[in-house]
Amino acid sequence: MESQLIATSDGSVTIYFPQWNESYHSKHGAIQEAYHVFIKNGLEALADTPEISILEIGFGTGLNAFITLLESQKRRQKINYTGIEYFPVPEEIYVQLNYPELLVSQEKHHTFLELHHCEWGRSIALSDLFTLEKQQMKFEDIAFENRFDLIYFDAFGYRVQPELWSAEIFKKMFAALKNGGILTTYAARGVITRNMKEAGFIVKKAAGPIGKREMTVAYKV
Repeated sequence: MESQLIATSDGSVTIYFPQWNESYHSKHGAIQEAYHVFIKNGLEALADTPEISILEIGFGTGLNAFITLLESQKRRQKINYTGIEYFPVPEEIYVQLNYPELLVSQEKHHTFLELHHCEWGRSIALSDLFTLEKQQMKFEDIAFENRFDLIYFDAFGYRVQPELWSAEIFKKMFAALKNGGILTTYAARGVITRNMKEAGFIVKKAAGPIGKREMTVAYKV
């Protein structure tokens, strides 16, 4: 599928697919969106838990994993991170992503690249506090049980891939979470929240990132 790098409003880039008029991250700012949706409205709720496990649905550019790795160091919190992606971003694209330069420094670029270079299907310690396991699979093939404290649900939007936001997918997410677990996502469509509720989640709306009025946080209780 044809893709191109575009700049977003906070200076960070994202990958844009003109056929779908869809991008991996918000055009209003890839980094600001990731921090708002997944750190402020996800990881922050578990700040007092010494060790947690996170499942990311849509590893994509690696931005969410990278900012979570940085947060693990800042918070001194051990994080076991599992990223699911069926179509990995090719090397000629991810080497051009400017997240390390904006978030830390050019010297940290190798740390970001390590996320992409990690062998698929293996759990690899990238620091004393952050372990990454990437799984190349379709979302419908996920079969985790009671394993994760937090899910970053970052699939392509409902407009282009509604099947990724079905009740069946959210039932898999519900099963993958531990009791008391949290799922956070940028999406807020009524059909999505209804599908979450059908899967068993308690659903709450939260203020969205810049450029979006609302987002969704769902709980397994």
